[in-house]
Amino acid sequence: MADTRSGHKWTFFRTGGLDQVVLKTGADIAHLDELDQKLWVALACPTRGIELDPATLDLIDVDKDGRIRVPEVLAAIRWLREVLVNLDVLLAGDSSLPLAAIDATSESGRALLATAKRILGSIGTPDAERISLTDVAATEKIFDAKNFNGDGIVPADTAPDDGIETAIEEVISTHGSKTDRSSKPGIDKEIIDAFFADAKAFCEWHAQGAAPAVAALAAASAAVAAVKAKVDDYFARCHLAGLDPRAASFLGATEAALTALSTQALSASSEGLAQLPIARVECGRALPLAAGVNPAWLAALGALARDAVEPVLGGARSELTEAEWGQLETRVEPHRAWLAAKPASPIDKLAPERIRALLDGGVHAALLDLVEKDLAVKDEIARIDAVEKLVRLNRDFFTLLRNFVNFAAFYSKAGAVFQAGTLYLDSRGCDLCVRVADPAKHAALAGLAKVYLAYCDCVRRGTGQTMTIAAAFTDGDSDQLMVGRNGIFYDRDGNDWDATISKVIENPISIRQAFFAPYKRFVRMVEEQVAKRAAAADTSAGAKLQAAATATATADQTKAAPPAPGPKAFDLALITGIGVAIGSIGTFISSLLNKFFDLGPWVPAGLIGIILAISGPSMLIAYLKLRQRSLGPVLDANGWAINGRVSITVPFGGALTNVAALPAGASRNLSDPYADKKRPWGFYAFVAAVLALALGWYTGRLDKYLPGPAKSTSVMGDLAPAAPKKPAEAPAPAAAPAAKP
Repeated sequence: MADTRSGHKWTFFRTGGLDQVVLKTGADIAHLDELDQKLWVALACPTRGIELDPATLDLIDVDKDGRIRVPEVLAAIRWLREVLVNLDVLLAGDSSLPLAAIDATSESGRALLATAKRILGSIGTPDAERISLTDVAATEKIFDAKNFNGDGIVPADTAPDDGIETAIEEVISTHGSKTDRSSKPGIDKEIIDAFFADAKAFCEWHAQGAAPAVAALAAASAAVAAVKAKVDDYFARCHLAGLDPRAASFLGATEAALTALSTQALSASSEGLAQLPIARVECGRALPLAAGVNPAWLAALGALARDAVEPVLGGARSELTEAEWGQLETRVEPHRAWLAAKPASPIDKLAPERIRALLDGGVHAALLDLVEKDLAVKDEIARIDAVEKLVRLNRDFFTLLRNFVNFAAFYSKAGAVFQAGTLYLDSRGCDLCVRVADPAKHAALAGLAKVYLAYCDCVRRGTGQTMTIAAAFTDGDSDQLMVGRNGIFYDRDGNDWDATISKVIENPISIRQAFFAPYKRFVRMVEEQVAKRAAAADTSAGAKLQAAATATATADQTKAAPPAPGPKAFDLALITGIGVAIGSIGTFISSLLNKFFDLGPWVPAGLIGIILAISGPSMLIAYLKLRQRSLGPVLDANGWAINGRVSITVPFGGALTNVAALPAGASRNLSDPYADKKRPWGFYAFVAAVLALALGWYTGRLDKYLPGPAKSTSVMGDLAPAAPKKPAEAPAPAAAPAAKP
């Protein structure tokens, strides 16, 4: 496709406070390499855990690291520009691709078009105008059942006969396998060459052992090796006995060791017996080969005498000196050296005869020929893979872009690829649910999103399938959200899962919830205090009842209690203090109400001020946190690299969590026979109004509205709070002192 990219004009839309590029034409997609990456919403996403075909994502993931990055997206776009007439065809997201959309003017496009037609011809639809994923999946019909797939790995079922098939299985059993593209274990040239190199080395080594000079020493070498450690130990002990005569009693079979064995049922195979010296330790003593030998080693020494001493040293012997033992070891050294030179390879799992047969039977060349035949179709298979890639990208690539370059799928509520399904719990449906592999690790970062998250363990009954999701609650309240609550989760395929809350990250859900939060906390504190007092009273009553029961049961065993003291004298000072306290409280309430009524017509404003003083701080904190709600940390914790601030505004949050509501046009019968008994709120309001009027009359606030006889000052006179205060009388002047006579 000709490259006409220059000065492309972009269109942006704003959602959730974020400017995002509009992708509405194939030209928009084709020019994405010109768009500044700072304007992309995401810079990377995982290939697993999202609602997009992993096979498609694996085709885009060039470096196979499990993540899709911007360069890989742009590489896919460049390839699509090369093989398609234009990229408008991607916008439909169809699972089949029109053959006319493939660009026959480019070399790559012509090759893809030819391969696509061959695939359609091989499945009996040569005149088809479109090719689908189903058509590509049927490519095994192009070849026979034992198809080569071009990866250079040959499984056993590709062998032309049973002999080669058995050889492949033997190679796999010794040198391992590689998995071919059909997920079968097989072998490649590297494994084959390693096997036959080891086979050659093994056969050469085995031939050296078959030489007469070495083979004649096989039995003698085995007999010497079987007792070498014990014989060397025996002669070393004899030397120590010569160093100090007392050593013989310690280095031989000690009394304690023999005593321990005396209580056991002994045989030549007893483990404790085999630990004793092979014969009696004595300075300069030769090793006996029959009489006076430890029974556990008698058979081995007999084999040594028969297979090594007699044929190698010549003649039968009843004992062996240390010098003769050294001579015997020297004579069998060629065979021991041959054994030590055995190649270290797993091929010795096979019999030497079978290894020689594989090496001499032309199997090596036959296996390499299979590999060459497999590689011969590599280019053709690669073209089939390219057709599959093109059909998959035609279906899925635009969906990826709408969840990568922008988040149009998310903000249009079309179902973003990171949304796993919907959680129904506490009369709400939460659409923002993401899969979580490690809740603890996820929560450490997701908490920065300022979103109320509930982690749920989901189980699909009858299948054994489990998963964990994090559900965002963005509307309603959190009063009934706690660990252990159960709900139902529906995945994107409509399957239902049992969901149980296992962890919550608490954040404000709404301003409405924040308004009532202080009052709910106050009610909870009162309930807790009442419960504590009730529990304490119950405990005290129980203790008193227990004491009374004990006293009654033991009344005949205890002395009569002294008479209880009479009532204490009436404490006038106490009564006076209580009266003063009650008066002070009344004065405080009265002054408070006076100040409140002094507001006059501003009384409603004062009432609103009191409410704001209580709920305002909570609402302010909730408002600030709700403005900071972002989807970014939730996705970053799942392996995404979110570039923009993906805000969850209050209106959009309300759209992500659906609170239960009656359907439009539904009718409702409000008569509930089991409803709680209604409280007489009208009576309470009447009493409150009467008390307010009484207080207003008492304080004189209503005097200007009442006739003279009904005013508080007329009824209570000087005792009324609104009565004018009389000026204090001046004190009488002091009498003049009498004159002195």
